[in-house]
Amino acid sequence: MTERFIGLMSGTSRDGVDAVLTEIRETGPVRVVDHCQLGYPDDLAQELATAATTETLRYRHLGALDARLGMLFARTVQALLDQTGLAPTAIRAIGSHGQTVHHAPDADPPFTWQIGDPFRIAEATGIDTVAQFRPRDIAAGGEGAPLACGFHATQFGSTDETRAVLNLGGIANITWLQPGQPVIGFDCGPANTLMDDWNRRHHQTPFDHDGAWARSGTPDPELLTRLLQDSFFQRPPPKSTGPEYFSPAWLRAGAGDRLDRARPEDIQATLAELTVEGVRHALEHLHMQPPARLLVCGGGAHNRHLMKRLAKALPATLVETTERHGVPPQQVEGAAFAWLAARTLAGEPGNLPEVTGARGPRVLGCIIPGGPRAPGGH
Repeated sequence: MTERFIGLMSGTSRDGVDAVLTEIRETGPVRVVDHCQLGYPDDLAQELATAATTETLRYRHLGALDARLGMLFARTVQALLDQTGLAPTAIRAIGSHGQTVHHAPDADPPFTWQIGDPFRIAEATGIDTVAQFRPRDIAAGGEGAPLACGFHATQFGSTDETRAVLNLGGIANITWLQPGQPVIGFDCGPANTLMDDWNRRHHQTPFDHDGAWARSGTPDPELLTRLLQDSFFQRPPPKSTGPEYFSPAWLRAGAGDRLDRARPEDIQATLAELTVEGVRHALEHLHMQPPARLLVCGGGAHNRHLMKRLAKALPATLVETTERHGVPPQQVEGAAFAWLAARTLAGEPGNLPEVTGARGPRVLGCIIPGGPRAPGGH
């Protein structure tokens, strides 16, 4: 039986909410049908950036932010339904990752916090909603991330070649897919989060389009070496991180007065190289032959400068986007959370303990029944 699920993803780059319509069977790859994105209003994006990088936030502010995000997620679902002509009754469920405001798997006790009130999503859309995926894995002793690796294996794995899937969102994470071997996956460092912040400071635009600004600069080898000395890059997996760690304050602490003395475009070029070197180091850390293919997804897949630098750094690997394998880069993570919602409703585990370090497989998330539904559907 084939059922429709919608996956909602708002990543660490905070560029908006992606809603991905999928068709999912009991076995086999997911079929991605359609996609809709609603960008964050500037004030909301700034509030989220503050929430992700500050140690103190008033509870009334955080509660209101949670509610506003839930309403925006619901509007994104409705926009997708309007775009496709589908009624809510045509959708089995929504899988909502939420917006991470703090991810702290190394805290005592460990915790992870995603906002975007799923009760409002279920009430406004009338569709059963599955949310809060990460905390169950954290409770089971895992990192809580990355959670898309099982989907990557289902969707992009091959029986005759080793592949790696690289998600370049705010943070970079990699999934290693070797035929006949357990899946390996972990966060490997910053992707867009530092570049986006540096670009906003100097150009007041959300991101460096095509990496043109980074391409105009010259990387600073000494600064790059200094940044790569951070202990995160040396830690073996399982490991995960977020923009609360790789933050502007982290960059300032590592770069010191070089941030003020260097040309801004040279800093941007260095941050691009930091992303590339984080990926290269992660693949080398696996102590295996280079993958035959690196399938890139996330917003960074549209950064032509970054893609060229990855290809140069990995000469034995074919670097291409997931578009060549049936799923556009911006839709992969949303499709993953649609798939995770289907797993939850089926009573099947969504985490991979070998990836997250959890004590075992766990059914993830909580299920919130939808509100009253209009009759009919497609």
